[in-house]
Amino acid sequence: MLMRTDPFREFDRLAQQVFGTARPAAMQMDAYRSGDDFIIHFDLPGIDPETIDLDIERNVLNVRAERRSPAPENAEMIVAERPTGTFTRQLFLGDTLDTEHVDASYDAGVLTLRIPVAEQAKPRRIQIAGGSGPKRLDR
Repeated sequence: MLMRTDPFREFDRLAQQVFGTARPAAMQMDAYRSGDDFIIHFDLPGIDPETIDLDIERNVLNVRAERRSPAPENAEMIVAERPTGTFTRQLFLGDTLDTEHVDASYDAGVLTLRIPVAEQAKPRRIQIAGGSGPKRLDR
């Protein structure tokens, strides 16, 4: 049996249920560029991959996921500290990313998105004509 040892935590939980003062749980993330890819990791432990929705509209990435309570509906909750409900996150993506070729995977509670850098945003060589022959200028 699990013992309740923190009466204030229980009071906070009851107040959240009664008054609806629960703060939305954060969807933690890391984002970085690696080579020609922009990579984003979202922490979504306990989320059924079927409840994850991703969409991009006008360079805005929307992530939505839902975590349901594992307890049956008529069960008496002793401790309920893990947040349930709908989690959302919105990111504004730059024009330098190729949003037509996003790759998404979900493993061990982590949603990973790989977004390639757009071809027009990659460094390119420019050839200079004239003088004693063509010269290359690296950008």
